[in-house]
Amino acid sequence: MLSPRAGLTAALSVGAALLIVLQIVASHHHFTGPLESIWADFAGNAKSFTVPWAGLGLALIGLSWRRRFLAVGAALGIDLAYQAIRTLSGGPLAMGNGPVLVLFALIGLACWKWQGKDRTNALHAAALGILLVLSSKVADVWLGITVLAGPRVLDEHIVLVDHALGDPSWLMGQLLDWLGPLASAVLHWVYIELPVGAMIVTIWQLRTVVTTGDWPRHYLVRTFLVLGLIGPVFYVVFPVVGPMFAFGADGHVFSLGSYWPNIVPPVDLSPGSIAFDHYTPRNCMPSLHTAWALSIFIHSRRDPFTGAPAPVWLRWGGTFWLVATLSATLGFGYHYGADLVAGAVLCLTIESALRAPERGWDRTRVQLVSAGAALFAGLLLSYRYLSTGFAEHPVPAGIVVFGLLAGYVTAFYRTWFGDAVTTAPALESAVRA
Repeated sequence: MLSPRAGLTAALSVGAALLIVLQIVASHHHFTGPLESIWADFAGNAKSFTVPWAGLGLALIGLSWRRRFLAVGAALGIDLAYQAIRTLSGGPLAMGNGPVLVLFALIGLACWKWQGKDRTNALHAAALGILLVLSSKVADVWLGITVLAGPRVLDEHIVLVDHALGDPSWLMGQLLDWLGPLASAVLHWVYIELPVGAMIVTIWQLRTVVTTGDWPRHYLVRTFLVLGLIGPVFYVVFPVVGPMFAFGADGHVFSLGSYWPNIVPPVDLSPGSIAFDHYTPRNCMPSLHTAWALSIFIHSRRDPFTGAPAPVWLRWGGTFWLVATLSATLGFGYHYGADLVAGAVLCLTIESALRAPERGWDRTRVQLVSAGAALFAGLLLSYRYLSTGFAEHPVPAGIVVFGLLAGYVTAFYRTWFGDAVTTAPALESAVRA
């Protein structure tokens, strides 16, 4: 068993090696690598505004109120100074340098100036913020790798599966057209700003760590990061670009026709892989936006310490974020319904593996995780090799897919949110008090 210090050293070494390898791959294929992107956050044009500020928001969890105000003020001042220089030089609007610089400054201050609980809380929270920023850099590079690894895509198979699911992307695309630009603008903001929703839920979950020094054994960021680590692997295994590209005008000469969202493509019982362009990410299967939004919903239900219901505003907020994200993924043609089903199963499987670590790997957890992994693998294999069967027998195939999903959701709920489960942490807390 590795000591905590040895484990941390190993994790940092692996992380650094991964960044270097990804940078080499990106440089070789002439797109921006993670180290270049990090350097741009320090001394150039930050690629994102939301992610650095969401990362700083996570880091603030571990600070006192006075230090929070100082950190935000410093980050805002640096951002404004950088932007003023860019504007005077004729550069673009690219806020985001300030929070990244402050994040690393907090690590330095905590290591060399602060002691005890202040130091531990600050390092823990700042590490979460930096992980969020770094994971976004890795994700950007991985999207480029999906293009290199998947010159041909499998959308013809997935659209046959979606016939059995009711062609939800086409239905939602038409609905958004009918609802007009305001609804589209709201859904687009929710889809793009997923880290904001995650940050709000995480801040609520960790709101007491500064005063108590106690961190919950499991909270949203753990699920978020593991999903981001495991999920993108399947982009390479199952390359799919989505209906707006494969069956819409955005696919240009590579599109199979101008179908989406108004015309459902005709059923083709001889699907194959189709050659696609060299820049559209193959990032549909599974839908990680669905997985992440579902994890936000799950973690907005209960207090991680006591198991008591979360405030009404948080529960409604988590529900809104999930529904809006699902609507956006389908309505903008980014995903097929089959992608969303796979993403939901992946989320519930990973959450089942991570949740309530004090419970250990008992029989129920092993069964739930094994069933989820088997269901996820079965979905991907059936999408690939039984897609014509889905199209030929849409009603029974759709019933099977939705039935299996509903069954797994029910098992997940009964395991982690049943009355006997949710009252146990509260009772244990009361006994300790």
